[in-house]
This record gives sequence, structure tokens and C-alpha cells, in this order.
Amino acid sequence: MRGFRFGFNFFDIKSRQDFIDQCRRGERYGYDVAMVPDHLGSPAPFPTMVAAAEATERLRVGSLVLNVPFWNPHLLAREIASVDRLTGGRLEVGLGAGHMKWEFDAAGIPWEPFGARAARMEDTIEELGRLFASSGYEERAAVNEFYGLAGLEPVQRTGFGGSGPPLLVGGTGDRVLRVAAERADIVAVAGTYQAEGRPPGTLLLGTAEQAEERVAFVRERAGERFGGIELSALVQQVRVTGDRRAAAQELAAKHLPHMSVEQVLDTPFLLLGTEEQIAEQLLAGRERFGFTNITVHAPFMDALGPVIERLR
Repeated sequence: MRGFRFGFNFFDIKSRQDFIDQCRRGERYGYDVAMVPDHLGSPAPFPTMVAAAEATERLRVGSLVLNVPFWNPHLLAREIASVDRLTGGRLEVGLGAGHMKWEFDAAGIPWEPFGARAARMEDTIEELGRLFASSGYEERAAVNEFYGLAGLEPVQRTGFGGSGPPLLVGGTGDRVLRVAAERADIVAVAGTYQAEGRPPGTLLLGTAEQAEERVAFVRERAGERFGGIELSALVQQVRVTGDRRAAAQELAAKHLPHMSVEQVLDTPFLLLGTEEQIAEQLLAGRERFGFTNITVHAPFMDALGPVIERLR
């Protein structure tokens, strides 16, 4: 059975020193990767990744996930190759179709239907693979030769059909997960789902049954690839407590009215209980869903840290 990998997802940068301390503390806990989302008002993904790698010795870095419609494929390829080289091959590239309409509106980027955004993501993956596999731009060949410049290529050659860094694709919809099943090294099942009939970006926490169904969908679409895919879950909250049920009752009453207490206790996207109970929940989730890549939001990094030590 595949071993666990753990990550934490940055929300903010309070100060340079606080950021460095957080990265190094995460590394000491045993986290494997520091992830950066791609949202307006949050830190810029690529410089944050480079800084996290520079602050640590072995911590990998990645995006969870880049909002593909924000990016031109050629400019994105430049960013990816640069960061992979600057981090010594510690980059994991996470891509998604985007889901917050207000961000598109604020940035002046046209908001397209989900199918068009998913198709754009698939086309971008195809174009990135082509760019990584090429020998560079013909128009730069003379300049490179004259100055003896190295081509800007990724260090890693595992993802994107063997031409670039490991590829993570995250989402919950059929179109995105089909692309993930067919192309990604890591498939991230998001912990939240678009509320049906509500404005874009209105999200509900997913249940265990939804997670099972989504993993089954990926398994079916991946076919023979499935055994080599790493399944990832984004945990929305970690609460260390001696009364697991009371914590679930509070969450259901205050924040999750669409879920019963039993559903709150059962979902893989919340970790509740003592450190021992949380470790047992993760082991049970690996058996039930196949989730071995577990990412928590940065505010819960310290809460999960001691649990990681129990599972190593």
C-alpha cells in the first residue's frame, strides 16, 4: 500500500520571518510539500514556492491549484520551468479550471461556462507538455548559441508525458476528473462542491459518499493507469479534541447545516478527535478511499503535525 505524503496550503504571509519559520516548522513535523493556491488576495504562487524551497532543505513545493484561465500557456511554461530549476527539481504543478466568478470579474478575465474552462485546462496541459518536450523557441536559437545560454527546461521529467514536473489536477466535476484520470500523476479530490442552483463559488463540504463516488469515477476513467495515480484530499479543518462527537455537533449546527452529525464524523475532509483518533481516521480513509496525499490549510498545520509523527 502506498505511504502517506502530507502537505499544507498557504493562506497568507504575515511577514518574511513568520513565513520562514512556518516552512521550517512544517519540515520538522514531517510535511512533504508546501502548496500555494491561486486566488486574488492570496500570495502569488510562484515566488511563494521559490521562497518556501529556499527556506527549507527537502520540502517540495507546489500549487493547489493554479487557476488555468488566468494563465497563458507559454508564460505558464516559463514560470514552471524557472521554478523547477530554482528549486532543484522540487516542484509539483497543480492545475484546476477555476470556480470563483468574482475573481474573473475583478481581474477583467471573461467568465466562461464550466465546460469551456475544463477544455481550456485540458488544452493547457497538452500545450505545456509540448513546450516542455521541445528544444525551445527557434527564434532564440541564435541568441542562445552566441551567449552560450542554457535552454529553459524543467529539471524533472516525470509529468506531462515525461517532459515536466509531476502534474496534479484537482476538482470534483466529471470533466476535470476525467482529464485528471487520463493525464495527472496526482488526482486531488476537492473537499468542497459547488452548491447546485447557487451562484458560482457557493461551496458545500463533501460527504464520504461523494468522495467514494468521485474516486470510483477516477478509477473507471483511469483504467490501467489507476495503480500509478496518487489520490489526494484537501482537508478543510483539523480539530484536536477529546470529544469528537461534540466537535461534530458544533460544526453541523454552526457551519454545515446540509450535513448530519454522522456525516460530519464520516467525511474525509474533516479531521476531528484526539491525535490517535485522527491517525486512525487517516488510516481508515486510506483503506476506504485510497487517499494517501493529505493536504491541510496552513492554520491547521500545527494541529496535524504531531499526527504525522505517529504515522511515519
